[in-house]
Amino acid sequence: MTRVFKSPHELAGAVGETLGASDSLVIDQDRINMFADATGDHQWIHVDPARAKDGPFGCTIAHGFLTLSLVNMFLPQIVEVQGISMGVNYGCDRVRFPAPVKVGSSVRGVGELIAVEEVKGGVQATIRVTVEIEGEDRPACVVDTISRFYPG
Repeated sequence: MTRVFKSPHELAGAVGETLGASDSLVIDQDRINMFADATGDHQWIHVDPARAKDGPFGCTIAHGFLTLSLVNMFLPQIVEVQGISMGVNYGCDRVRFPAPVKVGSSVRGVGELIAVEEVKGGVQATIRVTVEIEGEDRPACVVDTISRFYPG
């Protein structure tokens, strides 16, 4: 369920809180292959199921940057800031990939609001997104996303 804030200024009251979780998404070989085509990264651990079967993971795995890119899909499912003219991705801090995402795995993003500050003309929010892998102890990705929201 999406956590809704009526204005960017309401974010400050939620620092330290878990905002919620996105829907789950199954990572299939087609998605991995499309990412490989888009980025030119055709390493066998990603795109060669026959060879990967005998590799270190027993199957193909998603690119770390594919996993990171999914955060862009997960964030609007986790949090919605209303009363803005626009929101922009300002960047990321501290990106880590603790565990591989094996083909066929289901992942979801969980957001925690870790900082909010006023910036010229708006509000900057740092949301830590943890990409969880269903059935695994360690997450696939942990990233501190930085978004700026400008009142409308």
